[in-house]
Amino acid sequence: MKPNNFAHHIAKDLIHWMPLAQFNGKVVVVDEKSKVADAVAYLNRQTMLGVDTEARPSFTRGIHYPTALVQIATEERCYLFRLSKIGMPEALAEVFANPDICKVGLAFKDDINGLRRLHDFRPQNCVDIQKLVGRYGILDLGLQKIFAICFGKKISKSQQLTNWENVDLTPEQACYASTDAWATLLIYKELLATQPLSQAEADALHQAEIEAQIAHQQQVIAERETQITNHKSQITNNE
Repeated sequence: MKPNNFAHHIAKDLIHWMPLAQFNGKVVVVDEKSKVADAVAYLNRQTMLGVDTEARPSFTRGIHYPTALVQIATEERCYLFRLSKIGMPEALAEVFANPDICKVGLAFKDDINGLRRLHDFRPQNCVDIQKLVGRYGILDLGLQKIFAICFGKKISKSQQLTNWENVDLTPEQACYASTDAWATLLIYKELLATQPLSQAEADALHQAEIEAQIAHQQQVIAERETQITNHKSQITNNE
């Protein structure tokens, strides 16, 4: 196994200067029901898949849109299932219910729940990276930051708030979507190849992070109270 040299956190300013990483394999858009069988046949031959989903962004509080796209990747190929056009096929739901295929995602419970609203299934062998990285000393939970910590490269988030229900996906959307699914797979494989912290080390790191957050919150409160006191004193002096 590789030695564990992962940083606990990484600054966005540092990520900005990193080289860009993106999926360069074959991207297959599944936007007709007739294309589902071939796509699922390929997926069923795999043992591990990276997964992500996209929905039309909502800019109104309380309004949420259904999952429009699910992207499923190997290191060589990524299928983009346009659920806004074809619904959630039963054959695809069976992939997520297959215990012999490991599905890897980030904040995966939300993605799975979104898919189950379209076609219910019993998810099996679904791995959430956010629940694993702490054992490796990684305390950031966003995909871009975790990827940067693992590989020293950045993945673009520029297409995140675009309309995933468009008639046609743009090349930029297809690249973004496939890269996110591929990235989760690469991260998981990198974690499996790296020595994790002991449980005691992971617990101590987690506790230290909690204490640091509490200390920061207390500092912010103290600074705010000082500002209020100074403001009241200034008003009194001006009267």
